Amino acid sequence: MKWFYELVYGRFRAPWDIGARKELVELVETGRIKPGKAIDLGSGTASNVVFLAKHGFDVTGVDFAAAAIELGHKRAAAAGVTVNFVQDDLTNLRHIRGAFDLLVDYGTLDDLNNNDRDRYMGNVLPLTRPGSQFVLYCFEWQPRWWERMLNLAERELLLPGEVERRFGEYFDIEKVSGWVDYSKWPAGMSVYLMTRKEG
Repeated sequence: MKWFYELVYGRFRAPWDIGARKELVELVETGRIKPGKAIDLGSGTASNVVFLAKHGFDVTGVDFAAAAIELGHKRAAAAGVTVNFVQDDLTNLRHIRGAFDLLVDYGTLDDLNNNDRDRYMGNVLPLTRPGSQFVLYCFEWQPRWWERMLNLAERELLLPGEVERRFGEYFDIEKVSGWVDYSKWPAGMSVYLMTRKEG
């Protein structure tokens, strides 16, 4: 899949290049998330990191695609903000250390297969501390029979309850947005605001 993202970010405008995501914007502008040290896990088009930097966050954007990192540098420079961009693999982090106040994932975890989701958890949890907030956007719905045959839950969406199963031991979880509509594709999405528990 890496070649796909290298091609999209290097040659085209991605269909998901729609600016900072509204749920993140609302959480920041209403004060539910306050400025601090932030990391975007799969920074892609850089829209979210640029928005956060403009709102006083010390931001790191990480992506495994070199083309995304290059695009991020260009967009941050054009916006007149400073962002630390790092090329790294969220299933095998080598260049990111320390804890962050805010972690943002818009569509990375649900793009991984189950084994890589486990590796992601093992690499991302050490980036948190008690009180860290985590905004997770994902495609999420109960797959229909033909979607199960295509094994879409292995790489396109999270199953209902998977967020709680993966994160519930470590985070208090609040679903802040979501819908399911089987007449559309994708058929559903959810946005979670999670806060790392003490201990």
